[in-house]
Amino acid sequence: MLRRAPSARVVVLDRAERGRDKVCGDGVAPHTLDVLSGLGVTDVVGDHPAVHRLALQLASGDSPPGVVSGSMRRPAHVVPRAELDERLLRAAEEAGAFFHRWRVRELVPLPRGVLVDGRWRARVVIGADGLHSVVRRAAGVGEQPRRHTALAIRGYAPVLPGLADEQRIVLAPGKGLAYAWSFPLGDGTANVGYGELLHPGGAAGARATPTRAGLLAALDELLPGASTGGRSWRAALLPLSSSRPRQSDGAVLLAGDAASLVNPLTGEGIYYAVLSGSLAGDAAARALTDGSDPGHRYRSRLRQTLGGHLRETAWLAPGMRLPAFVAAALRAAHRSSAVFDDLVELGLGDGRVRAATVGGLARALVTPRR
Repeated sequence: MLRRAPSARVVVLDRAERGRDKVCGDGVAPHTLDVLSGLGVTDVVGDHPAVHRLALQLASGDSPPGVVSGSMRRPAHVVPRAELDERLLRAAEEAGAFFHRWRVRELVPLPRGVLVDGRWRARVVIGADGLHSVVRRAAGVGEQPRRHTALAIRGYAPVLPGLADEQRIVLAPGKGLAYAWSFPLGDGTANVGYGELLHPGGAAGARATPTRAGLLAALDELLPGASTGGRSWRAALLPLSSSRPRQSDGAVLLAGDAASLVNPLTGEGIYYAVLSGSLAGDAAARALTDGSDPGHRYRSRLRQTLGGHLRETAWLAPGMRLPAFVAAALRAAHRSSAVFDDLVELGLGDGRVRAATVGGLARALVTPRR
């Protein structure tokens, strides 16, 4: 049962039907389950089995070791996003939240709170409405910089031979920043997809937006046969995180994609969304009891929990566009399980760059073929 603040009355507004689908890799890292467990939500993975192994592969394959595969310290799960969202919404309703299908169009600031579409008066509004967030625009927070935006396509297809028990990510740094993935659901199918940075060189590096056919062709280039028999193909833009959370003071809080919280190394966003949502909910609940500024409290908590991690992933992200850097990272992970674990934590959770990982990367760059 989701814990609730006794004084809080919560309305969930969503323009989509409940159990909405979303372009996503569906990977639920253990860090996400930790946050949900702390809120009292323990049944979100259903009967989807744990996936213990993660494989990282360099697309070119011309720089040893090519593929690095290892057991993660804690397993992940792969849960279709529509199923995950339905379970989370159900938990919120059981805790007293009310769901209403509604497309938000206007927010008007009030002396204490916000008026939503002239209908709902809220002490705090939490915007989790994605890249093109209406809530973010109403809060006066600028649009996502185009140089930090990626495009990804996702579908469900029969799992490829040999990949039924591992999550596979194939990196293609020669394309600027591109990757493909295959995440098995445990029922003979896998969530498969491909993503790339739209403007790898900033405005000067802009190119025509890829077509669906082009994205699927790129997927099959990196993971041959991955799209065969695929269904439910959908594409979406990903607002990759920079070094600083996008949040201002006041009664309007931004979570997940609306706050541009998507890991710039892997495109993972579920953990950031769940963590930021929980912190925003806590700030809102405290504002009801002590009159504090929810935006200020929330921004401070985001910086405390994710600030260092976001700075370091933003620092590493440009290196992901360089074949030599990515090859060195894989060599270092191949040589050291500690480096492998650090890369997993950086890409799927809130890990930090440790001295041992820096040393491993430096040695891999200096001695590439050993």
